[in-house]
Amino acid sequence: MTSNSRLKIVLETIKVSGKITPELLKHLSVEEKDLVQTLFDQGMIEDTLSYMESLDSTKAWNELMPELEQPEKSAIPLWRSVMRYAAVVVGVVALGYMVQTRDQVDSGMANQVLETNGIKLLLGKDEIKFLTQQSSEEISNSSGQVVAQYNANSITYLNNPEIKDLVFHEIEVPYGKIFDLTLSDGTVVHLNSGTKMRYPIQFLKGQKREVQISGEAYFDVAKDKEHPFVVSSDDIAIEVLGTQFNFSTYKEESVVGAVLVEGAIKMINSRFPDEDVVLVPGTRGSWNKVEHKTTVEEVDVSIYTGWMKGEMIFKNSTFEEMAKRLERRYDVKIENRNSELSQKVFNASFSKRIESFEDVLIYLSEVSSFRYEIKNNSVIIY
Repeated sequence: MTSNSRLKIVLETIKVSGKITPELLKHLSVEEKDLVQTLFDQGMIEDTLSYMESLDSTKAWNELMPELEQPEKSAIPLWRSVMRYAAVVVGVVALGYMVQTRDQVDSGMANQVLETNGIKLLLGKDEIKFLTQQSSEEISNSSGQVVAQYNANSITYLNNPEIKDLVFHEIEVPYGKIFDLTLSDGTVVHLNSGTKMRYPIQFLKGQKREVQISGEAYFDVAKDKEHPFVVSSDDIAIEVLGTQFNFSTYKEESVVGAVLVEGAIKMINSRFPDEDVVLVPGTRGSWNKVEHKTTVEEVDVSIYTGWMKGEMIFKNSTFEEMAKRLERRYDVKIENRNSELSQKVFNASFSKRIESFEDVLIYLSEVSSFRYEIKNNSVIIY
């Protein structure tokens, strides 16, 4: 069976079921799995199948090759326009060619995402554990009890009512990585790059479920009416019973923001208790650290939750705001010496699965006419 035939069967199954399962992908190569996931995430399954029915692969590939052979065109407009086309026409070969081309473009960025010691887990005042994606292990407390299981890129804490003391762990996610955490009550937390979170290894009966965070995380809170869930940072706290929301509170940003996806949350301002606000799905509460004021607005929640799939969506964002997010997601350092560029406003979207950091730079420089110089994992913009 050819690669395209195999892909077609998988895509047809996904179209009918509306989901991807490990069993469905087990006969595909790693490259094919990545390709299918990209098509699924981009909502291109049905269109891809239509193309596969109508296009002649050899002819279409010959038409596509001249475009892909031009590295300077590997920016967003090109990739967005040909990704569907390339995927249909040549399957894995197209993906492999794009990776090869991107590697050539990125010769000056070979180390753009520096490997660190991995996820940093603080078990106590003096005990630090570094977790790498290659490891899988049990996490124990000072008494030797197993309290959590670490596997690849996530930690799941066990619910053990025998633990009567409030003991905290703290996790730190470095730039360039994201991480999943399941707390002892079943609450799932997706942690974005550059995020720290402090939480109990076991929530205690009769007490609120309280965690502290610096950075950004998406919470899917387990329902428990008797034990409200509280997320706090700076002078802001979010209190819920069971809901899904995104919370962003990076120290270098002037605004603490909460975006509600499902349920209801209360945004509590410790400085001005009378200004507490209740959010409904599809709204964002923003607390300004300088003015100490809270505002509420309707938003497109996908802009604030796309990071979990590797997407970065910018809407009316200044380059200065974009640079901070790009630094965290790609683990790079951006030094902007172009004063006019700082406050220029952009509307754009990037996917780390498709675009390298230099792909992003190429696109931005094409629409803004700036020069840049790359040194290791740093870039200077002129």
